[in-house]
Amino acid sequence: MQRLFKLPVFVLLSYVFILALYSPVAQAASAKEIDISVKETLAEFKSKVKGGAKFLNDAEGVLVFPAVIKAGLGIGGEYGEGALLINGKHVDYYNVTAGSIGFQLGVQKKTLVIVFLEKQALKSFQYSSGWEAGVDGSVALVKIGAGGSIDTTNIEDPIVSFVFGQKGLMYNLTLEGSKFSRIKK
Repeated sequence: MQRLFKLPVFVLLSYVFILALYSPVAQAASAKEIDISVKETLAEFKSKVKGGAKFLNDAEGVLVFPAVIKAGLGIGGEYGEGALLINGKHVDYYNVTAGSIGFQLGVQKKTLVIVFLEKQALKSFQYSSGWEAGVDGSVALVKIGAGGSIDTTNIEDPIVSFVFGQKGLMYNLTLEGSKFSRIKK
């Protein structure tokens, strides 16, 4: 029985080791590296999503995570670093972390863009000491596929999240339980 338990733990640790070696997001990025990645991510978002540029310009703030890595084998975790922009200017740096237990296997990389449409929602996020999706605020999740467009007439939530560029073997688009914390860079 003990031998059966050791194999999944070994596989999970192998995933984590591979991520640490080959993933730029798993290694602490400098402020300059994050800024460059955020700029590239927003350019990609604007080019992939019809109406994306106008949508971002109308936002109170935008939180961008160019690469969020999730790995799991029964027990999983995810991590990413990004920046909060207000009026196109970088204001603060954040990380996103989450843990989960349940049926999961694999490694996944995704890009996350969180748009704050209301000033109060942005202020609540900024002044929290650790903001948790689903607890401290509700986040509407939109998956962007090829040729996607934004229908702003149907968006009524104060915070909207877009997930795109998913790569990997795991499928999970929930942000529930994800914790966003300010970091120093």
